[in-house]
Amino acid sequence: MTTSPVRRHPPASDHARGGAAKSAAPLVRHISWQTRLKRDRTLLLMVSPTIVLIVVFCYVPMLGNIIAWQDYSPYTGFVHSPFVGWEAFVRVFNNPAFAHAVVNTLTITTFQLVFFFPIPIALALLLNSVITPRLRTLVQSVVYLPHFFSWVLVVTLFQQIFGGAGLISQTVRQHGGSGFDLMTNPHTFILLLTGQSVWKEAGWGIIIFLAAIATVSPELYEAAAMDGAGKWRRMWHITLPAIRPVVILLLILQLGSMLSVGFEQIILQRAAVGTGVSEVIDTYVYFQGVVAGDWSFATAAGLVKGAISLVLVLGANKLAHMLGESGIYQKA
Repeated sequence: MTTSPVRRHPPASDHARGGAAKSAAPLVRHISWQTRLKRDRTLLLMVSPTIVLIVVFCYVPMLGNIIAWQDYSPYTGFVHSPFVGWEAFVRVFNNPAFAHAVVNTLTITTFQLVFFFPIPIALALLLNSVITPRLRTLVQSVVYLPHFFSWVLVVTLFQQIFGGAGLISQTVRQHGGSGFDLMTNPHTFILLLTGQSVWKEAGWGIIIFLAAIATVSPELYEAAAMDGAGKWRRMWHITLPAIRPVVILLLILQLGSMLSVGFEQIILQRAAVGTGVSEVIDTYVYFQGVVAGDWSFATAAGLVKGAISLVLVLGANKLAHMLGESGIYQKA
């Protein structure tokens, strides 16, 4: 029995392999902007009113930031106001009242970030795992309703309940107590702000996280249950990893607005507790610029606040990329 020799083909050269790889790669057809404009003209027409509104009311007013480098007077306008360079910024950084407002702002926002931000997540997990769908919808609607209330109404309701003449204080007096006034106590002002924010905005966060939880495939829970995983293990190993991108995205946005505590909420209660604990950057800029008429100083302070917020957003987004998340934008 004879065997025929095996015919071996010579290995392909690098050039041949490179040519084969190039031929196997998908061809990318570049579409001209005229073709894309014609193709997407309907979508562009739909979004054009929003773009016009953003340009007119957001980007055009940014041109007014030039008064931060001027000795601005509303009577002469920014065209005829003299330029003074960085004088307003020097005054901002050397002003102890502005530094005190920054400290108050960071204290309030850090406290709310620790004690307010996790509450919607916990409530969403609780509603999703314990309550039936029909009852969950009812509770979700009830807790979401305060989101539509104005801060004037929210502060008024808290005044009627926790104020010196409020419901709780009157009840305590009727039973022989001395009563209390939470609305004018500077030592508990940060707790009051956080409680008001939780009551008003927790429902909005619950909806976002419930929507994220709804995207998790039920098959994952069924497979975990068949493997013997209880509710806590399913929540820890399936639910929380599924909503982690949403949590990180909202955390980045929260850090970006860290220096904007809530102008209307605080200015309504500023006189009751004093400026020592309630003066934040927004209220300081308002009283310094609008009330006192120092427009250049107020604009410079606002630009400093915006620059710090931008750094916080970029830093948090960079940290999200390091953790393997996309953040508010993905790397190219």
